Amino acid sequence: MVTGREQQDTLLELLNSTPVVNGAVQDLLADPEAARSWQLGHGGTGSVEEHRQLLQARDLLRDVVSGDRPATSLAPLLEDVTSRPRLSAAGVAWELDAPVERRMAVAAVLTWNALQETMPGRLRACGNPECRLFLIDRSKTNGARWCSMAVCGNRMKARRHYQRTRDAAAG
Repeated sequence: MVTGREQQDTLLELLNSTPVVNGAVQDLLADPEAARSWQLGHGGTGSVEEHRQLLQARDLLRDVVSGDRPATSLAPLLEDVTSRPRLSAAGVAWELDAPVERRMAVAAVLTWNALQETMPGRLRACGNPECRLFLIDRSKTNGARWCSMAVCGNRMKARRHYQRTRDAAAG
């Protein structure tokens, strides 16, 4: 399985499908038609069972990335899944063998694992405690802290500035 930028972006979209909007958590995949469209747009079948598996993977992966669950909690998603080598003139390619309705969920777990191996610590929760989004830090310095500098970054910087000026005025 290839785990390039497109797969990483799909994983990030999946993890970020429960944003906070106007102070309330939204689930962008709760509506069956919206979920079906998302699944089809990302190479899935759009089936109800695929949707169920995808939501389970999303919720477990969110907890694992956030540090609320160990990576071993992902084991049920990988039951009866194998990867087989296929030789060609170009070399070895690995083909995923998983039930069709679980392939998107398995791909998300494998992409998470590839990120852990190749870019450890770069997939993480936004530094804004009120935000539910995640980011993949692709910077050279590994210093990204927020899902969006324009939204969370500016908010957090403004809060720190306000707190410093309040502390200075009180002191």
